[in-house]
Amino acid sequence: MIYLSHFGLREPPFGITPDTSFFFACASSQEALNTLLVAVANGEGFIKITGEVGTGKTLLCRKLLATLPESCVTAYIPNPDLEPRTLLFALCDELHVEVNADLDQHRLHKALNHALLGFARDRKRVVICLDETQAMPLETLETLRLLTNLETEKRKLAQVILFGQPELDRKLAHESVRQLRQRITFQHHLGTLTREELAHYLAHRLKVAGYSGDSVFSSPAVRAIHRATRGVPRLVNIVAHKAMMLAFGEGVRQVRARHARVAIADTPAASSFSARHWAWLAMACLLAGSGIGWLMLK
Repeated sequence: MIYLSHFGLREPPFGITPDTSFFFACASSQEALNTLLVAVANGEGFIKITGEVGTGKTLLCRKLLATLPESCVTAYIPNPDLEPRTLLFALCDELHVEVNADLDQHRLHKALNHALLGFARDRKRVVICLDETQAMPLETLETLRLLTNLETEKRKLAQVILFGQPELDRKLAHESVRQLRQRITFQHHLGTLTREELAHYLAHRLKVAGYSGDSVFSSPAVRAIHRATRGVPRLVNIVAHKAMMLAFGEGVRQVRARHARVAIADTPAASSFSARHWAWLAMACLLAGSGIGWLMLK
């Protein structure tokens, strides 16, 4: 990347591909990770993590998988928009369970249950992580519930963690999956970065990427980025990357508010919110002015 040497970086600091080395423990993400680790340690059945687009659900999922002890056997399904039988095949593949391609759903369930019993005998915990589960068909969610029916007197033989957008809650409200809904024992909603956290987030990613020196992002730039992105990490990364390119283009080593504003204008998801923000502020001022004028006329 063209600005790496200019800022003394060894790798890009604001990529949008989830990379656990850049995981930032803000209040919301650290609380979510703690919730997941406690739930896994307790052997609970279903755990749910929701968050808006770009808030770091996939990164959190990968951080969890990297944090779990070796006594855990994990399965990660990044795209669960699958019909039940296909999902069972995917789980067999992730858990290294050898099955014939012509098995029906019933026999696939039996093969997986047999494998789960084997993991339990070896004192292994099985943790299944499913990303983007708001896209999962209702009948596939029910298949997951049936898979977790197998248990010992102490705990479930498989724990399922559902990561999804808020639409997942609406899907789980459906009457046909009420039994699964009742089995969700731990849940957490990922929030966005506060303005104070955003400044630390930017500095953290720069440090991980190899930067050492004074603050790259000025306080006005941080305020502008937070206002436009609402603290959504993915949008922050996109805007911060563009702003650093603009600073590099001017040959300076600090991102100013003007760089941030141009980067925001070039990022539709951020600029549209920023425009709405200023329109709302202008309307509020107009209404306030009208109110003051009315009071003066009384």
